[in-house]
Amino acid sequence: LFTDSAAMPEKTWHISNIPEFSYDVSDTVSKTNVSFTIRTGSDFPFRNIFLFVTAISPDGKSITDTLEYELANEKGNWYGKGSGDVHELNLPYRSNVFFPLKGTYIFKIQHGMRTVDLKGVYDIGLSIEKIKI
Repeated sequence: LFTDSAAMPEKTWHISNIPEFSYDVSDTVSKTNVSFTIRTGSDFPFRNIFLFVTAISPDGKSITDTLEYELANEKGNWYGKGSGDVHELNLPYRSNVFFPLKGTYIFKIQHGMRTVDLKGVYDIGLSIEKIKI
């Protein structure tokens, strides 16, 4: 249904860089899965990442979630797939979601790490997929 991503300048996600994704809804009955995709390089300094995700519905109501995802195991082996320096990982956000209102939903994603400049992030993306019955 929907896939988009935001590239990070110089492979660094600055705390003030809050990618925003707009998703237009006309189908208010189908269920979907919402997830993020993050692509990091070997200079990413952590095994995990915290994200602050704000979802805003067409009527202006919003909800913000604080999420933590493991990107690598204790030995430093990256989850997901990758080749060379790039590691790509799908991060499930919500499953069996239906959007109750027609219109544009906005998703804002900010990293929640204890550093202003989060190095080693190539991009962050949002995917919304219809669940096949």
